[in-house]
Amino acid sequence: MKKVYKTVLLVLLFLGAAAYTVYYVSTHNVPVLDPKGMIGEKERDLIITASMLMLIVVIPVFILTWVFAWVYREGSERGKHHPDWEHNYIAEYCWWGIPIVIIAVLAVLTWKSSHELNPFRPIPSNKKALVIQAVALQWKWLFIYPEQGIATVNFVQFPEKTPLNFEITSDAPMNSFWIPQLGGQINAMPAMRSKLHLIANETGSYRGCSANISGTGFAGMTFTAKSTSEEDFEEWVQSVKQSPKNLGTIEYQCLLQPSEYDPVSYYVLAEPCLFDQIIMKYMMPPP
Repeated sequence: MKKVYKTVLLVLLFLGAAAYTVYYVSTHNVPVLDPKGMIGEKERDLIITASMLMLIVVIPVFILTWVFAWVYREGSERGKHHPDWEHNYIAEYCWWGIPIVIIAVLAVLTWKSSHELNPFRPIPSNKKALVIQAVALQWKWLFIYPEQGIATVNFVQFPEKTPLNFEITSDAPMNSFWIPQLGGQINAMPAMRSKLHLIANETGSYRGCSANISGTGFAGMTFTAKSTSEEDFEEWVQSVKQSPKNLGTIEYQCLLQPSEYDPVSYYVLAEPCLFDQIIMKYMMPPP
């Protein structure tokens, strides 16, 4: 009877853990599962679809594990040994055929989504894309708006329903740029120009962060991504242009110094080609 109690207890613990997981997801905001942009929605649907397909195999395996452990336990009379039983074709068709079909479906989904969600692929729209250049520093994010002539630290703003063309690099150790509610992460590397195309379907403020541990100040390397109306965005740009701070080569060298938990700050861009200079300085031959 003790073994029966242990089995029942383990089953109850498993069911309790599953129920708590469902409860937590349904009552807490999981950014990846609460997307606010077209790319984020497609990535969420892909995650759910792939997970459901894999559960077709995982759930029966867990159930059969408990069934076999119970039927063939020590002292059970139902678990009979059949030494001359070699094959059961129906069983083999199931445990080979079903996984093959699932893998084939996943392969098609992966192929299609890899092209559809290619971060370098522009988002079709009748609106002109907004170019934002993101630079990963230690331990903060610098955002440059080359067409607007402004720059910000740890804050990025953009109009809703407008394609965003992020150009991403790093002037520090390799990092990772991520706005979970808008789309997946992409690496930021010195001397490299990565791209990420996103779009926000509605107004709101979303958490942006680094998805790659990069040292002491990693925990504070976060930023706010704010989606607003086009009118509010234009007003914000004009207000940033009134900032007394200019961002040129000399000021950038000060900003480049490692610092933690930097507050939001705004700059007038004094060096239009600053982003290209950041990339090229790692590609020049040594003196």
